[in-house]
Amino acid sequence: MSPLEMLLITLAGVAAGTINTVVGSGTLITFPTLLAFGVPPVTANVSNNVGLVPGNVSGAIGYRRELVGQRSRVIRLGVASLLGGTVGALLLLVLPSSAFDAIVPALIALGVVLVIFGPRIQRSVAARAESRGGIPDHGVWWVWPAVAAAGVYGGYFGAAQGVLLMAVLGIGVADTMQRHTATKNVLALIVNLVAALVFIAVADIDWAIAGLIALGSVVGGQIGATVGRRLSPTLMRGVIAVVGITALVVLLV
Repeated sequence: MSPLEMLLITLAGVAAGTINTVVGSGTLITFPTLLAFGVPPVTANVSNNVGLVPGNVSGAIGYRRELVGQRSRVIRLGVASLLGGTVGALLLLVLPSSAFDAIVPALIALGVVLVIFGPRIQRSVAARAESRGGIPDHGVWWVWPAVAAAGVYGGYFGAAQGVLLMAVLGIGVADTMQRHTATKNVLALIVNLVAALVFIAVADIDWAIAGLIALGSVVGGQIGATVGRRLSPTLMRGVIAVVGITALVVLLV
């Protein structure tokens, strides 16, 4: 790699770490960057995944204030993400990439729609739950399996995983968008770490590339936490929708 390529890959890591912390889909920046520099697709995919994990850690730490009081919720939903991410990573080893080609855009589109109409749907869910004693701290009954399903998706593919998690949390768990973002960052970290461990065990990783992306994504994680915390709930939903729609366009074109 030339010094310019190293710089651009690091900057792509910064951008990806920032976006991952606020929403998700940072892979849509780093992966095409690596391909543009002639990195083989498989090497680019696994090296990018491993490199972004430190950025996930950075983003989770950046949102640590919003995690206060969520210990039991994060542990409960974290188990769902761990199991789902493990299944998704194992599917990656046995299924062709074409297996999810049709469903991935559909899932992202569903996530965008649910985020946009989330407040209205959440009010309806809350009203129904109220008649049965209210929404538990960990969310309504379907939140756990939905988080596990998002983990399967994230372990297999990953891009826009955050959009799906924000949709699930925003509708099924009674809390603020900022606290949902903090929870999402931890759940995404768990899933991505599982996938990275699988890649380290079975694939050839370009550690120079992974290191540059890791360096950039750690910085981006802190930037994302600073910027994301200042976004209003409405603006946050708008950002999620834009990122999700961009992911759809990239995947479908």
